Amino acid sequence: MNYLKKLIDNGTLSREEARLCMIQIGRDEISDAQIVAIITTIRMRGLQISELEGFQDALIELAKSPELHAEQSIDCCGTGGDGKNTFNISTLTSFVLASMGYQVVKHGNYGVSSLCGSSTVLEYLGYEFSANPVELQRQLDQHNICFLHAPLFHPALLRVAPLRKSIGITTLFNGLGPLVNPHPSTHQLTGTYSLELAKQYQHILKSKRVNFTVLHGLSGYDELTFIGGTRVFHAHSEQFIQHSPNQLRIRPEEISGGNSVAEAARIFTSILRGEGTETQHTVLAGNVALALQTLNSGLNFEHAFSKAYEHIRSGKSFYTFKNVCL
Repeated sequence: MNYLKKLIDNGTLSREEARLCMIQIGRDEISDAQIVAIITTIRMRGLQISELEGFQDALIELAKSPELHAEQSIDCCGTGGDGKNTFNISTLTSFVLASMGYQVVKHGNYGVSSLCGSSTVLEYLGYEFSANPVELQRQLDQHNICFLHAPLFHPALLRVAPLRKSIGITTLFNGLGPLVNPHPSTHQLTGTYSLELAKQYQHILKSKRVNFTVLHGLSGYDELTFIGGTRVFHAHSEQFIQHSPNQLRIRPEEISGGNSVAEAARIFTSILRGEGTETQHTVLAGNVALALQTLNSGLNFEHAFSKAYEHIRSGKSFYTFKNVCL
């Protein structure tokens, strides 16, 4: 089928059509030019729910399994693509949770439309990506955390990586990333760059029967920043977060990820040591608090925030990072 023609004619791919399209991309049966045209057309029109579901189905079908064993685990992975260049909040959230005793299977990738994605900063800091199930299980058992670098597990993502990099804009693959962790975690915290996508995530994650929290900052952030209000979606409820529990006023420049990978890495390790700014600790604690609520549905947000904030300030998370990366 000519998927591109249907899209250009303002059509929407059915779930099965989208699945077959992504299968062909993963098997290198569609040319570079056609792939760029397909993802650009969808970017201009907007990703529809049937397409999101079908592309997700294909990526999971094609993915290499890490064969991990974890009774309960969480993934903290945002879509990226918000263009805000914040510090690596979801990756830091993952280390904090692991140091608090929760098992984290973090799915991530290099930055495409941003300076420094989770894989970018981890690689710079010495983490060696692996698809070896024995090594990943060892990390998870010993340190409560392991990282699944998307190109090692998804042939389709490896296929399109240079194309995404060359066009340098948010694409449907940003929207897919958090939905295609090759390990089926029981819990998930994710943020999206658009409100429409957050609602689509809520629908899809309900059907997957995982305990989830999806958020979207109305100022355009895919993380909880306390800059403007944040819509938060759960399986059967929603909440709106306006201010941090400590009532700190936060400016965008205070949560910047820096102007280079080296600077992003310095900020990252400083926060892990408990030596970040009050603003950085506050924003990170808010995201950790949402993860804790995802893991413990009866937990009050203010209580979870206080617990996370004190743990972050203690610097204990750095020891987990040191054992895994250094």
